[in-house]
Amino acid sequence: MLLAATLSVPTLAADNVLNNEEKAQGWQLLFNGSDMSQWRNFKKADLSDKWQIEDGAMKLAAGGGGDILTKKQYQNFELLLDWKIAEVGNSGIFVLVDETGNTIYAHAPEIQILDNERHSDNKLATHLSGSLYDMIASPASSHKKAGEWNSTKIRLQNSKLTIWQNGVQTAEVTIDSPEWQALLAASKFAKWDGFAKAKSGHIGLQDHGDQVWFKNIKIKELN
Repeated sequence: MLLAATLSVPTLAADNVLNNEEKAQGWQLLFNGSDMSQWRNFKKADLSDKWQIEDGAMKLAAGGGGDILTKKQYQNFELLLDWKIAEVGNSGIFVLVDETGNTIYAHAPEIQILDNERHSDNKLATHLSGSLYDMIASPASSHKKAGEWNSTKIRLQNSKLTIWQNGVQTAEVTIDSPEWQALLAASKFAKWDGFAKAKSGHIGLQDHGDQVWFKNIKIKELN
């Protein structure tokens, strides 16, 4: 008699939780799937109700919710998050956010989020998803279609900024190095006073008027 074999089906990791290894390594959740208490709007104490929770994800339901940032500031860190953009959508992830300028992006480098196929900001390679916006272009192998979940990893340590999207490294540069200065001089930020000068700052998420979702947002502070 043949005995039925029992197939072992791998268990998918639950969203918005830390496993024991991550806890031991010092990771902290910036979103637990049920509240957004670690976030607030740029230059405000509270959070717009257009930033909502949907199926365990932070969602910008409609434009006008405003850019948001972490309540805490970070200097050396590794950040992980998953994101999904609506069709024809645009958004972004900011690092080293300060609130001395008029906008969240006045001084903060941006990692682009975009529907690369449909959004009008797709004409320049440095404006596609995963790029260090207007400075370093992401490779096509890191891209996914709008509506699919993407994974972003950002490490900032001793001013060295490294970015990965969907497991592919998309940028690596040391802020204020000669390479950085050359990239900056060729970008739209060349004459933006104070751009990327902060040594620490908030993590920011952009309201570009389009629906966007974020989950599994976790951070580990580095020495």
